[in-house]
Amino acid sequence: MADVPLQVISESTASERRITPSWSISQLRTKLEPITGIPPSSQKLSLKSSGSPAVAIEAADEDNTPLSVFSLTPYAELHVIDTRPPGSRPNLTDASGVDKYVMPEEEYEKKTDSVLAWKKAQKLGRFDPDAPNQEQARIAALGQELQQRGIEVGRRCRVGGEDTRRGVVKYVGEVKEIPNGKGAWVGVQLDEPVGKNDGSIAGTRYWGEPSELKHGVFVRPERVEVGDYPVLDDLEDMEEI
Repeated sequence: MADVPLQVISESTASERRITPSWSISQLRTKLEPITGIPPSSQKLSLKSSGSPAVAIEAADEDNTPLSVFSLTPYAELHVIDTRPPGSRPNLTDASGVDKYVMPEEEYEKKTDSVLAWKKAQKLGRFDPDAPNQEQARIAALGQELQQRGIEVGRRCRVGGEDTRRGVVKYVGEVKEIPNGKGAWVGVQLDEPVGKNDGSIAGTRYWGEPSELKHGVFVRPERVEVGDYPVLDDLEDMEEI
């Protein structure tokens, strides 16, 4: 029988694979392990075709049960669920512990086929003779944006036009810890802990006290709207019980 293309889907992967109907269920589980990272004994398999309910891929004798007994419709979804406890599953998407090669800056600058070399040849970015003037104009525009929007420390505001992100302006000015972030930034203490920090960046505190809750966010002036934005009361519209 000809191979059948299926969409293999697990918690961390999704890819098209060709499945041979003559394989046993045990063979399929073995071949799915390097694709999904889930050991055969911890795989829960199901086949979902368009317009049909999911069918479990299992049998009493999986070593001798071929996949041909199931309806292998081309491009159906083969779901692979990991039955191990969450704490026992390796995080295959976390690359923080993987050693990465970083080319020394001096070596990178000597390369002739790099993005940096291309920028030099095209006089782009910091290699543009007019770049300093453009940067000064951009910084000046940010300052004008602050004045036009009436952004001052202590003003109530909302961020990004979202009523769920209301707060108080706590800081206005430079934030040296933000890469390539010259010019004015607005530090906002959000009413709810839906921010990115607690009012500090890279060890520099701009307002408040250290906290595990992230109420703080730094944004450019164009994302801040000052005005009469009182703290939302989630219980305001609830009836008394």
